[in-house]
Amino acid sequence: MAPPLLLLSDITLTLGGKPLLDGAGFGVSSGERLCLVGRNGSGKSTLLRIAAAELEADSGTRFLQPGTTLRTLPQEPDLSGHATTLDYVCAGLGPNDAPHRAQALLGELGLTGAEDPGRLSGGEARRAALARVLAPSPDLLLLDEPTNHLDMPTIEWLERELLSLQSAMVIISHDRRLLQTLSRSVVWLDRGTTRRLDQGFGRFEAWREEVLEQEESQAHKLDRQIAREEDWMRYGVTARRKRNVRRVGELAALRQARREAVHAPQGLRLEASGTGLSGKLVAVAEAASKSYGDRPIVQGLDLRVLRGDRLGIVGANGAGKTTLLRLLTGLERPDAGRVALGSSLSVVTLDQQRRSLDPAATLSDTLTGGGGDTVQVGAERRHVIGYMKDFLFRPEQARTPVGVLSGGERGRLMLACALARPSNLLVLDEPTNDLDLETLDLLQEMLAAYPGTVLVVSHDRDFLDRVATSIVASGDGGRWTEYAGGYSDMVAQGGGLGGGSAAATTGSRRGPQGGSSARSDKAAIRKLSFKDKHALQQLPREIAAHEAEIARLRRVLSDNNLFRRDPAKFTRSTDALAAAEAALAAAEERWLELEALREALEG
Repeated sequence: MAPPLLLLSDITLTLGGKPLLDGAGFGVSSGERLCLVGRNGSGKSTLLRIAAAELEADSGTRFLQPGTTLRTLPQEPDLSGHATTLDYVCAGLGPNDAPHRAQALLGELGLTGAEDPGRLSGGEARRAALARVLAPSPDLLLLDEPTNHLDMPTIEWLERELLSLQSAMVIISHDRRLLQTLSRSVVWLDRGTTRRLDQGFGRFEAWREEVLEQEESQAHKLDRQIAREEDWMRYGVTARRKRNVRRVGELAALRQARREAVHAPQGLRLEASGTGLSGKLVAVAEAASKSYGDRPIVQGLDLRVLRGDRLGIVGANGAGKTTLLRLLTGLERPDAGRVALGSSLSVVTLDQQRRSLDPAATLSDTLTGGGGDTVQVGAERRHVIGYMKDFLFRPEQARTPVGVLSGGERGRLMLACALARPSNLLVLDEPTNDLDLETLDLLQEMLAAYPGTVLVVSHDRDFLDRVATSIVASGDGGRWTEYAGGYSDMVAQGGGLGGGSAAATTGSRRGPQGGSSARSDKAAIRKLSFKDKHALQQLPREIAAHEAEIARLRRVLSDNNLFRRDPAKFTRSTDALAAAEAALAAAEERWLELEALREALEG
């Protein structure tokens, strides 16, 4: 095996009186691609800073092969002190590096090199920082959340660029797709220590569960051994009338080991507070258009959002994703066409900029609104400390100002605030930023179980594959196209972002789970059979008949004395109403499917 370019061993570090790293370490050899994973706050970025010699550990050793060139991408790059982005990138070049590569990389990342670093957005600063670390083609790259603030096309470019490099890499990222593509080994930082898996990230989650199950088994064995020793202490010592000092010491050691036994980390609880169901149609856009000046953001959009949909919105930065969200939720009006909202909507929005968080407010006051020590979670009142624990906050953090929380902790706090409010429409603008993998898993599970409708803007391809029932993707000239399924399904259907790859969205309809049969490959090859054509003609009459029957039964059941006067009729009417409502829903879904197929074939 080749000697490591970089080796960290037995690294310890204590922050604020609490050990953060306790014997952590890893090694990376030439050309190796390693990902460093762990929960928010576990010390991943700190360990990477120690690897980059930006921070000194309390103890342990760091070894870097002499002559090794190393570049680090921090989470928050500092571009101050440079006149232009090109100056900033060239400042990272070594004496033998070619300046033309700096300019070429900036161009590929959508920058000219003449930008003022003080006026850059978060995404532009991240792209400039990427150009700075990639331009020298170093022996070793340390990348801390390289996809943060990047749009989908740039993430895919970065993936290809990193695959083409010969550099060794250590990557911290919450982007599963990036880790699965790039990594060949995984280092898991958990409760101060590190474990290594010499396989790619695709194997990590199953391996992690195996490790935790093994630790639980070992802890159970310790419990049983302690019980045996305690039994001896109660009866053996009394019977012999003397104390065996050695065995007393062993029991104390066992108890200490049990206290330190590694258990699965405390789980995060995510559960959205529900409210009454919305109407079946949540939002309908018909030929809706929106422009800013001469630039079209949304052009001729036809879209139906049905109750229960999980609609993913994707596009390059500046494509108008947030504007589209605001149109679909009624916060902005279209310049032309119309957007109609359904009935009984209760909307909760998660803002990607986290502008609603007051840096000076404490965590407790943010959750309670500054009043008392309880949080209103839907119809239930809960103590703020218990609710904080659901989101992995420690009780002692209750008085912590929001401004000192990490990015991941602020993300969890925004989720805690949003999910406490009753809703039947969740609007999530970049909800995955700064969240660790475990929190992402639980957020996905919560969204899957959520009874309402979800609109989500995200650049996380894996998250969209796990959550979305359909994708609306940006194209040229403000055109948006809807595709059935997640991000991978969109790509399989020939979809892309910009560059003329996305056609105008017209006549989009969706089935019961929000998938756009009008845009799917299956719809493109099917024909309307005689039976389908007949059903398309008959279904409107069936729907009207079901609606009339439902109205009749509701009038019967509106008699407050019916149950007391005629319990059998009440039961028959209730059962008949449930059956009629189910038949109406089935007929509506069938009509939507056939109408979408007809429009696709005619289009």
